Amino acid sequence: IILVILILLIAANTIRKKYSNRVTLNGTLKVENTKLKNQWGKTIQLKGVSSHGIQWKYADCINYENLKTLRDDWGINVFRIAMYTEEDGYIQKPEEIKKKVTDIVDMCIDLDIYVVVDWHILSDNNPNDHKQEAMEFFEQISSQYKETPNIIYEICNEPNGIDVGWKSDIMPYATDII
Repeated sequence: IILVILILLIAANTIRKKYSNRVTLNGTLKVENTKLKNQWGKTIQLKGVSSHGIQWKYADCINYENLKTLRDDWGINVFRIAMYTEEDGYIQKPEEIKKKVTDIVDMCIDLDIYVVVDWHILSDNNPNDHKQEAMEFFEQISSQYKETPNIIYEICNEPNGIDVGWKSDIMPYATDII
């Protein structure tokens, strides 16, 4: 009996170490004060990598086996999908790019890691330039994955330019998207 209990404790500890940073054990994340917490209120640290623009050819290397290697050998628990709006991205090819996003999201869900969906503006500077498209995109993605704790939404990355202001542009955009 003692041997069985010892084996079970060792197995439980091995499983805990292997899966402790995964979605299955942490669930929906939230921010409390300055700490990222899991669904039980324990602090969690996300460790991962980001793609470059998924509209470019190199993005073909984002596949299941490579994500699995990043999870198992590098210890990531989050992968960020940089989905540019311009630069031959979502605005020019919405269905193709959305398919890439959902394919990567589905791989991350299957691999039990978190995934950041990044609405990445750059040359368009102001998030309001494509606010309607952003609203439609996030409505579709959030509806499709509404019961999935894996997804973190980055609703606007890299607003820039001298004519872009927090109160005049970014805050109203964020309020409408959220």
